Amino acid sequence: MSDKMRPIEFKKLLHWIFEEYHSSQSVFGIPKEQFYYHKNSNSFQIFNNSLDTPVGPAAGPHTQMTQNIISSYLVGGRFMELKTVQIMDELEIEKPCIDASDECYNTEWSQELTLKQSFDEYLKAWILLHLIKESFGLSDSVEPGFIFNMSVGYDLKGIQTERMDTFIENLKDASKSALFEKYKSTLKSEINNINLPNIIDVEKIINNISPHISNSVTLSTMHGCPPQEIESIAKYMIEEKGFHTYVKLNPTLLGYEIVNSILDELGYNYVKMDKEFFQHDLQFDDAIPLIKRMQNITQQNEKEFGIKLSNTLGIKNTKDALPGEEMYMSGRSLFPLTIAIANKIAQALNGQINVSFSGGADVSNINQILETGIYPVTLVTDLLKPGGYGRLKQMAEKADNIGGIPKIINLGKLEKLANDSLNNPEYKKEKRQISSIKVDKILPQFDCYMAPCVEACPIHQDVPQYIQLVKEQKFEEALELIYSKNALPHITGYICDHQCQFHCTRWDYDDPILIRRIKREAAEKGYENYVNKYFNQNNVIPNDSEESPAESKERFLSRELLRNDIIKEKVAVIGAGPSGLSVAYFLAKSGFDVTIFEKEKKAGGVVQNVIPD
Repeated sequence: MSDKMRPIEFKKLLHWIFEEYHSSQSVFGIPKEQFYYHKNSNSFQIFNNSLDTPVGPAAGPHTQMTQNIISSYLVGGRFMELKTVQIMDELEIEKPCIDASDECYNTEWSQELTLKQSFDEYLKAWILLHLIKESFGLSDSVEPGFIFNMSVGYDLKGIQTERMDTFIENLKDASKSALFEKYKSTLKSEINNINLPNIIDVEKIINNISPHISNSVTLSTMHGCPPQEIESIAKYMIEEKGFHTYVKLNPTLLGYEIVNSILDELGYNYVKMDKEFFQHDLQFDDAIPLIKRMQNITQQNEKEFGIKLSNTLGIKNTKDALPGEEMYMSGRSLFPLTIAIANKIAQALNGQINVSFSGGADVSNINQILETGIYPVTLVTDLLKPGGYGRLKQMAEKADNIGGIPKIINLGKLEKLANDSLNNPEYKKEKRQISSIKVDKILPQFDCYMAPCVEACPIHQDVPQYIQLVKEQKFEEALELIYSKNALPHITGYICDHQCQFHCTRWDYDDPILIRRIKREAAEKGYENYVNKYFNQNNVIPNDSEESPAESKERFLSRELLRNDIIKEKVAVIGAGPSGLSVAYFLAKSGFDVTIFEKEKKAGGVVQNVIPD
């Protein structure tokens, strides 16, 4: 992977999307089966616009590039919180800058592209999504059904500079930029050269693309930003720029003692924080009056005001994985903190507050969050886990089942969710029995995928493959695959210490796959057919034999399976325990003449003679 982000030109992206779909039924590697189709009457209102779903990617690595934003849309993301931009737009971000082993840590906090490049990426995504929506039939909404929410920082002086002002004004009205008409013209000239999956009126779609990309902003300020500065920026964006405005707040609002206590109770006692982070940040007693003043200003200007919960939690960098002295925590460890802040603020304002939520949101809590009246819900960390963008589709589909979202915060449900999160196993560190499921070995340069369960297994069994065969009830084929590396699945199906299960990627979803039990199922349900098939292939029972089938099978299993008369080499194996039986099995399969010597009456060693039945 390159250290630099390199934007792809509009024409190339256009052909890439539709050529890949035509040839592979996928876009940017996302298969058609994972596309989200909005086919119900539900819609969610915000900023005088409609959303097909109240979920999407939060400002972060998934909203920097055009292809990331498109990928999010394909799987159900409709609220696109664009990556935060600032006047310092030529940052050198030292890599790696993200560690998402369990809870997530990062040391990057701003867009890595220049302001011009950032606008270009967002404009390309905006135009292409209109075509993608109609040509793939992904939404039945008359309106676009998706929203681009701008994110800016970090101080008023920087935001008021000419270059930042140009960026903001171009997102507000892209017709001020020559690129808007240029890309629409490119669409018109290239449309006959691409394979659209559906017959649509392309000319009408292009002409109806609004130049107003964003009418809302989420303000992101640095840790330690004074309340007066936060208020000044918010007022500027509302009164001078005419934006619906949300302000991103930090977990530090809860106070050092409470945050430290919650993290300790959940098992994250290794997380070290600096009290100065809390002392210099916005205090709760200042936040409530600030919010009320902003609500009054937006009401006077006929705009919407709200808060975004939450920013990441700044902590000391005690890990060797990332550079710098500080890093920022997110993910499931942040959920109890974020929902606690939401509850505390909402209670103080009697539920009269708009809240956008991000800290630790995932498929397990999306509906509970929405039912409190909090939306939109965005995420970053969960999309970095195995399954990637497919996780967003799960959330979008669950949100489809919401009958309606309260117009004001449901204080009872919110308080219950906040209290329950402190005892919910989903947010406790102990849920993850190991610190990481990541593979220790270096991945090949052009093959960055390998299953952790396979790598963790001492004999590297083909776990995903035999699980799939069992799922299809192809037990005989599953057992045959298992036998290729494991001579004793009936034993390991019961007493293996299943390192594979400890490294199952489902830990990052809900619970691990019970891999050992699935192996046992394959052994028990596939054994009879497997043996019969082997007998028939090797003509073990001759037509004139006086042996019964059972006697013949016994003879076969005890002698013929472990003998090959063609190769002369003989091997003696001392001991018929699991390791002796295994080595004999694989030597025999390789053509050796094997004899096992065992002093006990039955084979099996410790398994037979020591472990209780």
